[in-house]
Amino acid sequence: MYAYLTGKITELTPAYVILDVNGIGYHIQITLNTFEAISGKEHIKLYVHHVVRDDAYLLFGFADQHERAVFLQLITVPGVGNATARMILSSMTTMETIEAISSSDVAMLQRVKGIGAKTAQRIVVDLRDKIGWPSDKDIQKSGLSYNTSKQEALSALLVLGFNRVTADKALTQLLQQDAALSVEKLLKEALKVL
Repeated sequence: MYAYLTGKITELTPAYVILDVNGIGYHIQITLNTFEAISGKEHIKLYVHHVVRDDAYLLFGFADQHERAVFLQLITVPGVGNATARMILSSMTTMETIEAISSSDVAMLQRVKGIGAKTAQRIVVDLRDKIGWPSDKDIQKSGLSYNTSKQEALSALLVLGFNRVTADKALTQLLQQDAALSVEKLLKEALKVL
């Protein structure tokens, strides 16, 4: 239904963005990679995927068309829903996801929370021949937003469905190892250990 939305960011967290498009605020769920790409910007364009369920209308937003394409391919795999696909693309970059699937790296996919051996194998089998490398024009370089706020990272993990105590413990351990981690790096590392 929607291809993209262009507007002004009114609220931004690692899990979602509120985008004001001509006076209408759209709540759009995003990946950590998209969060990194749009951090520090005021006006943005997000490529979106609209999901209609019995209990909700959801929007998933992506900084580039290639990330959205990989997301759409992931959700075609039985057992991989929108939340799982978003978790995969938050735990790994688009390129890492493509590489893991193309090279049949089941172990890398299993590192993502919620992905077991069978699901990882199913992703590889279903998408290995379908998923492709992006062209140079599809690859976007994004700057990192350096924010070491443990509370912001914890909030994002809670939105993604993690237990508060477990998430807090993981973040504390990661910050003890490197107190200068940006919120994005902190979240990516936390997703690997949770």
